[in-house]
Amino acid sequence: MSGLPKDHKLGKVYRYGGAFTGLVLLAFGILGFVNQLAFFSTDGKEVAGLSSNGALSLISVVVGLCLIGCAIVGGNTASWANALFGWAFILSGLVNMTIMRTDLNFLAFRMSNVIFSFVVGVTLITFGMYGRVSGTLPPDNPYWRERHGLPPEVQEGEDLEAEAGLGAATDGDRGADPHNMAGVVHHTATGAPMPVLSGGPILAGAPAQPVQKPQH
Repeated sequence: MSGLPKDHKLGKVYRYGGAFTGLVLLAFGILGFVNQLAFFSTDGKEVAGLSSNGALSLISVVVGLCLIGCAIVGGNTASWANALFGWAFILSGLVNMTIMRTDLNFLAFRMSNVIFSFVVGVTLITFGMYGRVSGTLPPDNPYWRERHGLPPEVQEGEDLEAEAGLGAATDGDRGADPHNMAGVVHHTATGAPMPVLSGGPILAGAPAQPVQKPQH
């Protein structure tokens, strides 16, 4: 998706989550510079309950500014930035946990840093993927609508209830092709008219289905 609808509520989650995490990292990095820490010291000094050195302080400032900048841009930029930096924090925690007691510990990590890295990583991934990956997204969700061939914004007169039912009934039948709606007929009760969606594009490419009239 090229972008979220303007002022969509999901955009606020991506923005506020990324900006808050970025401010925390920025503050941590600045405190490290204030304490004039040695750049590549493997021993490190305690800053806000965590071990740090000059290199870790610099990385914290850079990542914090990136998250804040992406939060200002908002939309999918903020979402993907949160998710990517989140996975980077998870990977950093794993890698630094293995080298923590060696001479390669150039970021002066201790176990408290590893736990902090995991917590920040999970938090950012949650903020970044919120409203995107659940299997029970509502039909007014822009990502659900994109996957079902609908415009990102709800159109006037759309039957969201019908769209939700049709989407749930056919997701397993059509696989990765959002226009393969051949299985829809198997989910329609005998004698009931075929559902017609206001959105229109969700049925693009589907074979024509006759309207079945109730038998008297």
